[in-house]
Amino acid sequence: MTKSGECNIRHDAKEKTKRFLQDFFTTLVDLKWTYSLGVFLSFYAITWLLFSGVYWLIAHFRGDLLFYKAVKEIRSSYLTAFLFFIETETTVGYGRRNIQSNCPEAVLALVIQCLIGTFVDAVMVGCIFIKLSKPTNRTDTLIFSTDAVISQRDGKYCFMFRVGNLRSSLIVQCRIRAKFVKNRQTMEGEFIPLMQTDMNVGFDTGADKLFLVTPLIVCHEINEKSPLWELSEEEISQKHFEIIVILEGIVESTGMICQARTSYLNTETKWVKGFLAIKLVIYSKGFRFMPMLFQSQHHFTADHSNFNSTYEIRMSAVSASLREKMIKDPFYKDRKTLSIHRYKSLPLQYQHRNKRISTMDES
Repeated sequence: MTKSGECNIRHDAKEKTKRFLQDFFTTLVDLKWTYSLGVFLSFYAITWLLFSGVYWLIAHFRGDLLFYKAVKEIRSSYLTAFLFFIETETTVGYGRRNIQSNCPEAVLALVIQCLIGTFVDAVMVGCIFIKLSKPTNRTDTLIFSTDAVISQRDGKYCFMFRVGNLRSSLIVQCRIRAKFVKNRQTMEGEFIPLMQTDMNVGFDTGADKLFLVTPLIVCHEINEKSPLWELSEEEISQKHFEIIVILEGIVESTGMICQARTSYLNTETKWVKGFLAIKLVIYSKGFRFMPMLFQSQHHFTADHSNFNSTYEIRMSAVSASLREKMIKDPFYKDRKTLSIHRYKSLPLQYQHRNKRISTMDES
């Protein structure tokens, strides 16, 4: 999946075209705007040309090209038949061209034209309206951090990313999910491509239900149930995987459901190897997001220039599972070296802003 949420999957199915045509309206809505406008114009052009020819043929076989009986003033030119159709379709008035009651073929053609015209108008106008009101454009103002980070929070390894809403209107019933996607081979040798594993971002505590009034940091605790449990810093940088993030909710202004998606590859997960060793423990550089919510005199200010900014902290380079074993091992005497230490303190320009409400920047 791309960063904008577009799936990088191409379906090669023999009956794909047939099934798409069976669901023609949805196919028309899903088309790109250029193709949709082409189909829109083609429908009207085809019906115009078709019924113009029908009226001309009726006038020809009824002998009205020289002396009108059925369709008045449709003479030897096809253009006059075309103008007659346009006048009927748009109800602008016939002028001297009109249908006489002594020609049932022309009356039948007029009825069919009205029915088909009404159907084409309903389909085309409905399609254009749905395309204009689709909530996909709303997702352009739902933003995700460019990279995800791994650091310690309350003594636990955490995978974190930031999400924000640029509009003042909220996303109602906003929920977020995360999927860990990686190829897997079973003990029996079966290969499972792109296997999806749920990542807990607060299902049990309700933290997955976001009140997205300010940018929030979404946290996945790396525990025994996490797919990142046994991955160290080196393994994360080498193994290929993808974490897909899905944000869903109802657009407050329209009441329509919208979904925003993004993904983080292993190369977009910031956990950099370091070379500092203290008592046999190799430390690496973890990262945290820079604070971006500050309190002014009468309101809070979200500084979006820091939305993707991070700062370094010091943390162990081993996996969360190995770190847990080392802490519980009675023969490992110095356990404090695995506790939380900062590799680099918070930048000086943010240390004096003591009124920052950090709890509203994290979830």
